[in-house]
Amino acid sequence: MPNVMVDFITSLDGYAAADGWPGLWGLGGPEYLAWLGSKEENEHTVLMGARTYRLMSGIAADAPDEAGLGGLTAARKLVFSSTLDAPLTWANTELIDGDAVEAVTRMKSEDGPGLRTIGSLSLCRSLLTAGLVDRFRVVVFPVINGATGRERIFDGYPDVRLDLVQHRTFDGRLQLLEYAPTVLDAPPGDTAG
Repeated sequence: MPNVMVDFITSLDGYAAADGWPGLWGLGGPEYLAWLGSKEENEHTVLMGARTYRLMSGIAADAPDEAGLGGLTAARKLVFSSTLDAPLTWANTELIDGDAVEAVTRMKSEDGPGLRTIGSLSLCRSLLTAGLVDRFRVVVFPVINGATGRERIFDGYPDVRLDLVQHRTFDGRLQLLEYAPTVLDAPPGDTAG
């Protein structure tokens, strides 16, 4: 049974991106970029929504030699969307027009490689809320985007307890934190019934 991993990059204050900053906040060092392109990172089937597909396929088309993109281009990718039309142009990408939670539930019951998201905030929130996420991984970049941040990652999420299962530092500054998540039915300490 494949595991599902939600996978984000984030500023320290929880933004997925910020206006006026370069990609990866200009801090994607050689160790991190080599890890992104490693076989270990690209053995998964990648799950994403339409917005992330448009962004990443555009980057891959404009800069196919960009560090980390070769492995992602070669990986199997599933895009959940009702707004895109098949066939999708990015290599090894399949369009899934239907409920993502139902599709991922089905995939988890079949044999196959692990599943991991890339970006796709609402898809990740839906999978986590449905209890389908086995691992929750973030790479924290050492920036605060209070003034320019956009795409707050965790808004609208349920309460989740995270148990640390792995951590790593890249390039002396980027922190990878991988957790086993437990979605809580009620806020901790709430005994109202």
